Amino acid sequence: MMTAAPDVETVGASLADRAYVAIRDQLIMLDIRPGEPIDDDALARSLGVGRTPVREALKRLEVDRLVVSYPRRGTFATGMDITDLAHISEIRVQLEPLAARRAAERAPRDLRTELEETAAAIVELDVATVDRTELMRWDLTVHRAIYRAAGNPHLDDVLVRYDNLATRIFCLFLDRLPTVDTHIGEHVELLRAIAAGDADRAEELAREHVIGFEKAIRAVI
Repeated sequence: MMTAAPDVETVGASLADRAYVAIRDQLIMLDIRPGEPIDDDALARSLGVGRTPVREALKRLEVDRLVVSYPRRGTFATGMDITDLAHISEIRVQLEPLAARRAAERAPRDLRTELEETAAAIVELDVATVDRTELMRWDLTVHRAIYRAAGNPHLDDVLVRYDNLATRIFCLFLDRLPTVDTHIGEHVELLRAIAAGDADRAEELAREHVIGFEKAIRAVI
């Protein structure tokens, strides 16, 4: 079975960058649970790096709202509540359609081919047999590819941050969601609309995707 693409952020990256990506993934996949204390010594040992890269990574993750530090108490994974879902969705419902439109308008041929190939791979995916981590990596792969294809690094930065926060929420309720296969399957038509240069359709599908995600989560809370 084809697997989701590896994180390109680690290619040629510094130790701090690699620590950032690794810890970020543990946070958004809930390997580090909301509210859980962060042991930077243990993280450094598990990642095979020193404490300095880990501390640098944690500072970046605090800006991303994935961890929070308290004087004399330490660093913790941020908590989550229903208000977070509303705030995150309010931003994503505006910016995800914009990214999809820009990707449809601007993506070069090689990226359009990549999007088509990703769509074809998702069609072959047996959602029922794929574990949670791999499923979430497919979701992240799709969204990162669209942001990259939009050709706006500032839009990319903002959307990556909020997609990470949305993925944490997704993971928290994943076992209770009856429509995960539908959610993942929606990526196919979206990717193909972008690859075909249908900006109006891509924008509409991206908006429906974000709205549908929020509704699905609220239905199981």
